[in-house]
Amino acid sequence: MTPDISIVIPLRDEEANVGPLHDELTAVLTSLGVEYELILVDDGSEDATFERLAEIHSRDPRVRVIRFTRNFGQTAAFAAGFAHARGRLIVTSDGDLQNDPADIPRMVALARDRDIVCGWRKDRKDAFLTRHVPSVVANWLLGLVTGIRLHDYGCSLKVFQADLVKRLTLRPGMHRYLPALAIRRGGRIAEVVVNHRPRRSGRSKYGLSRTFGVVRDLIALRRLMREASDPTASTPTLYEIQQVLERAPEI
Repeated sequence: MTPDISIVIPLRDEEANVGPLHDELTAVLTSLGVEYELILVDDGSEDATFERLAEIHSRDPRVRVIRFTRNFGQTAAFAAGFAHARGRLIVTSDGDLQNDPADIPRMVALARDRDIVCGWRKDRKDAFLTRHVPSVVANWLLGLVTGIRLHDYGCSLKVFQADLVKRLTLRPGMHRYLPALAIRRGGRIAEVVVNHRPRRSGRSKYGLSRTFGVVRDLIALRRLMREASDPTASTPTLYEIQQVLERAPEI
């Protein structure tokens, strides 16, 4: 059956988190009583992440796995997930278990009359100087340039109307600006406080460099926002897919 909700999650070197992530998502989404699919994107992992994903796919027909040829970054992983998603709603999240799947039902309910629902990690559980402070600075700068004031542009836990994000032309690094892009499309946005948990295993792939990247992007952000919503804009090649694991549709 065509799913109502597509969950899109990028993973890179998260072998220890794949199993618990699948278990938590399955428990929460099953309780919603709707059809769903999990689109898990292996963004060039160098550990056993893909093998863990393949094992889960073999026993859960709702799991679809996209494997990149190498690491292309979060924007590419989200873009691939958006392109493959079949649900009316698309939920994005991180694969490190810091986002709490238990917040998804409340956000999905809000998405009934919103085009995008953004999570706000009000009580962050990560390094203050290298993660929290840079995030505050980046959010302030983004609000200043885009005119869209959000507490937490960087939170990956979001819910989108699929027809909105599928029409966007994304470029590297643009995933963090999706709320601003939605406004250009006439989108209606809500922001809600979500639970944020300490990382259980593995290590963060981001830090101060992300803030420097935001500062660099701000110079050209208005132009990039125009191009993202322009159907005539050239579409860049964001990623290369090595393999897709999915069940053949039933006849």
